[in-house]
Amino acid sequence: MDMKSNHASPVLTDPAPINKSMRGIHSSLLPYSHSGASLSSAMHITIPRKKPGKLDDVWSNGWLDAMKSSSPPHKKLIKDFNLEVASDDAEIAYFSWMLKYPSALNSFEQIANFAKNKKIAMFLDYDGTLSPIVDDPDRAFMSNAMRSAVRNVAKYFPTAIISGRSRDKVYELVGLTELYYAGSHGMDIMGPIKHVVSNDHPKSIKSTDQQDKTVNLFQPASEFLPMIDEVFRTLVENTRGISGAKVENHKFCASVHYRNADEKSWPMIAQCVHDILKDYPRLRLTHGRKVLEIRPAIDWNKGKAVEFLLESLGLSQSDDVLPIFIGDDRTDEDAFKVLRGGNHRGYGILVSSVPKETKAFYSLRDPSEVMEFMKSLVRWKKLCAL
Repeated sequence: MDMKSNHASPVLTDPAPINKSMRGIHSSLLPYSHSGASLSSAMHITIPRKKPGKLDDVWSNGWLDAMKSSSPPHKKLIKDFNLEVASDDAEIAYFSWMLKYPSALNSFEQIANFAKNKKIAMFLDYDGTLSPIVDDPDRAFMSNAMRSAVRNVAKYFPTAIISGRSRDKVYELVGLTELYYAGSHGMDIMGPIKHVVSNDHPKSIKSTDQQDKTVNLFQPASEFLPMIDEVFRTLVENTRGISGAKVENHKFCASVHYRNADEKSWPMIAQCVHDILKDYPRLRLTHGRKVLEIRPAIDWNKGKAVEFLLESLGLSQSDDVLPIFIGDDRTDEDAFKVLRGGNHRGYGILVSSVPKETKAFYSLRDPSEVMEFMKSLVRWKKLCAL
């Protein structure tokens, strides 16, 4: 990937090396903010040192509250009359929320007018955006219709998938070679050589993809690979006895899913992660939808990945570029924030069927509306070409 520009290279933190005297110093997490005051990765909570194994740890440091607030329940069939009334209230609250974050479909004419004579760059999350949220992450498949919609968008606009999953896994799920892929929340980026300006950044390397095509790789956290692998193996071993807990290795981050675990088991899962993480002061904790994610404590996130890709494509210095990022999770907020100001002004679109505080401009209810929005973009682009 190209990093040749007038901008400084991405700033990575340089924590001190691990040694026994530093173990147990701290861990950090990013609880979901309902106030909307701050959703950036700069918000940290210091975890007090306590004896391992005490569930008081995860109660006192707010982990369990963060787990609940970042994990909205699934909608269920409502039959009871009183619950139907509550459901109506929820719909009213959602439509009221949409006054602040209007539907990108209903506002498409406004978006299209702003996009006239501009180069659109499309950035997409995967889970909850291109595929539905499901109980088993391994079965979060996108539909053929969605794949076709993404392929058509990529014909007209540079398009990237930026996911918390490993790059290899999201590449396998999407299966489109014409896209850019950024896995592990942007810490593992792949793109075709022919589309980038140059490849002289020290963190960029040339490699081949699964179809033997030359690609650019950018991995700002490569030194953390052995550490993440070690944490992953420890998590697997220590959560083995907790029913419903699932651990995944996303290469540059390790995830512990608790979607299928009884809520009574959440304190045990959180405590298990806490006890492991305190031995790794160079790693931090973040929250997603019913998932705890351990990743390197470097100054890198989905927003940084968007900036890097725009720069790699030679678009970061252009006034005629409109980046659009569509995502559903709190980890996407870093990208929404980037697009709200600075040199990369564009539109963040939150995918949600419930009200949430967000840095996005617009909203869409679910993946089906995401697909319709992409189809609308393609139709608009074709009409502009006539």
